[in-house]
Amino acid sequence: MKLIHAPTSPFVRKVMAVAHETGLADRIEIAFNGASPLQRDPALVGHNPLGKIPALILDDGSTLYDSPVICEYLAATAGDATIFPPAGPARWAALTRQALADGLLDAAIANRYERLLRPEDKRWQGWTDAQLAKVAGALDEIEKLAPALSADLDAPPTIGAIAIGCALGYLDFRYADLNWRQGRPAAAAWFAAFDERPSMAATRPREHVA
Repeated sequence: MKLIHAPTSPFVRKVMAVAHETGLADRIEIAFNGASPLQRDPALVGHNPLGKIPALILDDGSTLYDSPVICEYLAATAGDATIFPPAGPARWAALTRQALADGLLDAAIANRYERLLRPEDKRWQGWTDAQLAKVAGALDEIEKLAPALSADLDAPPTIGAIAIGCALGYLDFRYADLNWRQGRPAAAAWFAAFDERPSMAATRPREHVA
């Protein structure tokens, strides 16, 4: 398998954390791609018409995208029934937590693009405020979920916990000035412990060096 990858992407991190949790990391070849929202890369678009990472190229040449699909494929390939629990309340809780984390990331990344890619005189403060309100709302929900997440720290993680961990790690990486821990002690304590898992330690974001 080949993963079209960027080491700063939290969605890529989620995929690689699942790969480590399932023991499949050594079976994945990494192919760096500096995907840009402004310039489509034909090499990437040939595998994912949306021009987004991550994309997983399988041995038969077919491609899976994006991160929720790839993560579930890896878990199924490894025969893991914990990361994606079988049908029932635990599954819906895990998938909803993944959606919460992915939504936080969508808002944070949209705001980062606004700050980095749009000329300063054309930036829209209303857009920034709306995206950061989504981030804050998601963080407040994670604070409510933190006691349940902490109760499961000694158990193998679900996709919900992995996704939330990657989302909080992205905020540390790109939004250090946000101070997301302030007023959220339970989430901060859970993340401090969860981020020490080998799968999380092995996938912490870093800038690409050619």
